[in-house]
Amino acid sequence: MPVPRTPGLGFGLFVPPMHKVRSSPTRSLQRDLELIAYAETLGFEEAWVGEHHSGGSEIVGPTEVFLAAAAQRTTRIRLGSGVVSLPYHHPFHVAERAVLLDHLSMGRSMLGVGPGSLPTDAAMIGVPWGETRRRMLESWEAVHHLLTSPEPLTVKTDWFELRDAALQLAPYSSELPIAFTAMESPFGPSLAGRYGAGLLSLSATSATGYAALGRHWGVVEEQAAAHGQTVDRRNWRIVTMVHVAETRDQARREVAVGLPGFAAHSAQVSERTLKWMEADPDDPAPTAPPTIDELVDGFGGTRIACIGTPDDAIAMIEALQAETGGFGSALLYLGTDWTTPEALHRGLELFSREVMPHFQGSWDALDRSRERVVATREERLREQRESIEAAGRDYAAKVAR
Repeated sequence: MPVPRTPGLGFGLFVPPMHKVRSSPTRSLQRDLELIAYAETLGFEEAWVGEHHSGGSEIVGPTEVFLAAAAQRTTRIRLGSGVVSLPYHHPFHVAERAVLLDHLSMGRSMLGVGPGSLPTDAAMIGVPWGETRRRMLESWEAVHHLLTSPEPLTVKTDWFELRDAALQLAPYSSELPIAFTAMESPFGPSLAGRYGAGLLSLSATSATGYAALGRHWGVVEEQAAAHGQTVDRRNWRIVTMVHVAETRDQARREVAVGLPGFAAHSAQVSERTLKWMEADPDDPAPTAPPTIDELVDGFGGTRIACIGTPDDAIAMIEALQAETGGFGSALLYLGTDWTTPEALHRGLELFSREVMPHFQGSWDALDRSRERVVATREERLREQRESIEAAGRDYAAKVAR
């Protein structure tokens, strides 16, 4: 059974999973499973895993299959689809797999849904990219009914049909946690408000998305009020990119292994790019590859990544809280191949020791205890000395008698 939430801000992983293109896919998948199991031992409370079908880097397709494997290797961490691309699947299968995973994980599963992120994924299975949001909404209405109502559902659209459909297996959880994704547009936040669900913001991983981040929860609240729903900022999760080490120089050296490849791949397959990586068609001269310092400064300059020390990570998270007006469910640590596996694990361990407690209040009682000892030190020492002296006098008196 899942453990109760830690007081204060929660922490989790967001695993696309994104790997070096020319790396063993079999070993990469095993490393992802090991990463989730290791994160559980460090106190991370959630792990969300993405669905992608092209690009050669984000290599988990059927998310639920991977999460089922993760459920067998863990006991406490909650496991979420981050996310199921609804336009790519029949809604009955989405609901059925979500319920089965809920049972296999003994109530630790979470269902994240979205319209899809890579146009090539949609193109391969014949889904027009301009139709993805409409299809997502149609699918979600069916999925939501199947998950929450015992009444059979009959519906027909131009791309799926249900006839008196009902799940034979009810969810294990009394209420299966649901989250919609958000990047730049208000589409995901509006659905989160309409259905009283959680919000999974990937906005903090790009400069343009970061600019839209502060508006997201306002849309959630507006739509919740319009549809009679109740929403809570504690159900707002934000994904961010972090790697910490004992010093900034060490953190930069460690990400030099994989950050250039990550940045180049992101620029090739999506809009996640930095302005100096965009080619100028009017400039015939080839652009020199950015140095690691330029990469790190570019990410840091847009506040979309922290490559530095635990104190730097604390400052970045506090800036995110100020930008958003506060979020509480979890900050999700983006898992990528920026570093070696050993450096990644060291960074996670350091993050769990020196960053997570700052936001969870787990140092407060220790600080109060230490301050109390320091404040009363002289008085306690005086009592201790008097007690020792009294014991000495008592013993001398006994010897004399």
